[in-house]
Amino acid sequence: MPFWDDRPEAWHEILPGVKRRILTHGHGVMMVLYHIAPGSTFPMHTHPHVQAGTFLEGGGRFRVGPDVYSMTKGSSYSIAGGVPHELVTQAGGPSVVLDVFVPERADFQKEALTPDRP
Repeated sequence: MPFWDDRPEAWHEILPGVKRRILTHGHGVMMVLYHIAPGSTFPMHTHPHVQAGTFLEGGGRFRVGPDVYSMTKGSSYSIAGGVPHELVTQAGGPSVVLDVFVPERADFQKEALTPDRP
């Protein structure tokens, strides 16, 4: 089982105010941590992967398909593959979001660091 340590080079700014790092991946699942600046927008997008997650800090407005949800610390979600979604974080402070993707996101693989331990 690989282990990944938190190193500065693990973080990637993917949009203004949005950073992510791959926590772990393998066996068809990927876990990703996001740090999102207050008032940032993760624009509407879609992908074929199931995406489930939880807000560890912060919150905001989460549009999933035609529905809009108010997210706060502790809010969780599950989005079927192919459903458009967008997040606008609250202005009061940063948001920290933990996402799980099934299957793994091949488009994120280049960001994953090599494990430090066997």
